[in-house]
Amino acid sequence: MAVFALAGLIFFTSFNTAKGTDIRTDASLLKLSDLIQERSHKNGLLDEANGSLRRDVESLAERDDGSTKAEDEKLTALEHRAGTQRIKGKAVTVTLDDAPPNATAKLPGYPEPQPDYLVIHQQDLQAVVNALWKGGAQGIKVMDQRLISTSAVRCVGNTLILQGRVYSPPYKIQAVGDPGKLKQALADSKAIQNYMVYVNVYGLGWKVEDDGTVTLPGYSGTVDLQYAKPVE
Repeated sequence: MAVFALAGLIFFTSFNTAKGTDIRTDASLLKLSDLIQERSHKNGLLDEANGSLRRDVESLAERDDGSTKAEDEKLTALEHRAGTQRIKGKAVTVTLDDAPPNATAKLPGYPEPQPDYLVIHQQDLQAVVNALWKGGAQGIKVMDQRLISTSAVRCVGNTLILQGRVYSPPYKIQAVGDPGKLKQALADSKAIQNYMVYVNVYGLGWKVEDDGTVTLPGYSGTVDLQYAKPVE
């Protein structure tokens, strides 16, 4: 009787605690994942709000403020080089994606893939960005964000963290510039040539497309440098 009573108490406690959820799942992982997605969404909304305010400031700045035409032209040129203004021109988009989870070696002489072989890594994305800059890109957008001089392409696990926001593959990188020079720079990159081995052997995703004439958005985030400070 005591055993049955104790079992009943355990079942009741488990039911009352679970409240219809799976209590075997690591709740801390779920909460962390939810927190990351929430912060990423919030950062996106803040970027949009910041961009709207910046456009308001620019609109007010267009009024007569006593500056000369040469000064205005110099400021405009600096804004374009900083990446805070929209840019229009012919563009190329590069898409990278993970390989199928059941991928096998397609060519003889290569080992069967490890899980690490089948996913996009930080160095793969950075190789594409570097090649596009080398090919004379006037502006680059990764996913839906414009890159500037302080942008850092970082991957944590199988996700991209860019300027406070989180993305999952497939990853799209769009660059405005001379399409021929951009594609030639991609082909000449040693790092991308190494990536193409994994594309051909294990099926990693790779696509280069001409987009015609497009307009890249200006960078709308903060331009102030963020850095750690020691605790006093």
